[in-house]
Amino acid sequence: MINRNRLQVLLEKELQLFEETHPRSRELFERAKKSLLDGVPMNWMVKWAGSFPVFVKGGQGAHFTDVDGHRYIDFCLGDTGSMTGHAPEGAISAIKERINNGVTFMLPTEDSVWVGEELSRRFGLPYWQVAISATDANRFALRLARHITKRKYILVFNYSYHGTVDEAFITLQDGVPVRRHGNIGPQTDVTQTSKVVEFNDIEALEKALAPGDVAAVLAEPAMTNIGIIHPDPGYLEALREITRRTGTLLIYDETHTMCAGPGGYTGTYGLKPDMLTVGKAIGAGIPTAVYGFSEELAQRIRGTIDIEGADVGGIGGTLAGNALSMAAMRTTLENVLTPEAFDRNIALAERFCDGVESVIKENNLPWIVKRLGCRTEYWFRDTPPKNGGEAAAATDYELDRYMHLYALNRGILMTPFHNMALISSQTSAEDIDHHTNVFRESVELLLGARV
Repeated sequence: MINRNRLQVLLEKELQLFEETHPRSRELFERAKKSLLDGVPMNWMVKWAGSFPVFVKGGQGAHFTDVDGHRYIDFCLGDTGSMTGHAPEGAISAIKERINNGVTFMLPTEDSVWVGEELSRRFGLPYWQVAISATDANRFALRLARHITKRKYILVFNYSYHGTVDEAFITLQDGVPVRRHGNIGPQTDVTQTSKVVEFNDIEALEKALAPGDVAAVLAEPAMTNIGIIHPDPGYLEALREITRRTGTLLIYDETHTMCAGPGGYTGTYGLKPDMLTVGKAIGAGIPTAVYGFSEELAQRIRGTIDIEGADVGGIGGTLAGNALSMAAMRTTLENVLTPEAFDRNIALAERFCDGVESVIKENNLPWIVKRLGCRTEYWFRDTPPKNGGEAAAATDYELDRYMHLYALNRGILMTPFHNMALISSQTSAEDIDHHTNVFRESVELLLGARV
């Protein structure tokens, strides 16, 4: 239904508009090329719809302003890092107070005790440790899994993403495990460390775990990083049963699925993982993450780590568990990521989905909308993907770029990697409705129904 020539013309028009209206961002980008590789402080910051990234001046709540003075509704929210909204009122005062009284001591604070207790209450796992990022939390969890089980492999799902964990950069190509495209300078052959199967495929999971050589399955309980893919009915129960039967540890990465509720997908649906990791939003954007353990697993870990060599065991970090991170987690969990906030945000996410679905129906498009808690996404296909392979096959780079750039030029920032929107506790119904109107305009132009 999409005229590709028309799409290309519209995309060029939007690129021209973007460049004309963002001269200061362009100026800073050109200047940055002289000191920052590719003009950005982190390499994937180049992956935006425009010719260069928008440079931010500041943000409050669900909005931010760029250096050219444009104000945006932020549905990206730092790809979950700012799911709380920018500078959330409920957290800022405690964070400022902690900064005024020292941010890192390599010693615990009272806040760390409160955080551990609250995490146990929300997620149902009794013991916790702290890291700087979800990547580190996943990496440390995998180290512990190998340490305990003495097994060689870990297993992930096709097109999953768990940060920069080396073992997770593996995909299926025509059914054969291979290094994931784009993996930069892999330290080892990932097929020697990892197994990979499709999400929702019980038979493949059973076969992969049957030899008893997999230390842990690292998984999101619902996939998000290739788009929202829900587990089939009974799949997570089968995953838990098979992992227990084969002596394989089950680690849930809730960094994105935290959007499902105050205790993430695990708390919302009563899951029972052996370990759980979560980062980003729980510190209102302050770098931090945690990883938790079941009672049984904690008992297996105790006494197996040499205290004398604990500082060189490959787990931890000088800044992990620092006072600022602990204060940020406490105030965020206590005052921002509350049940009341999730109820409100999820209702707005439903409103977002309803708006997009109305445009799809009006124009008889073979597209769908998916939602997980306060996270939503629209797909350029007519049926929900069951796994990462199907989701990756549905990617349409040019169409994605057009939709993102059209929205950006009209004051809306979507997640750059796919058509995902996250709702914060400071997003308004008016913000949602503005997106619906802009989405409608972009679709009608694309289909030739609007000039």
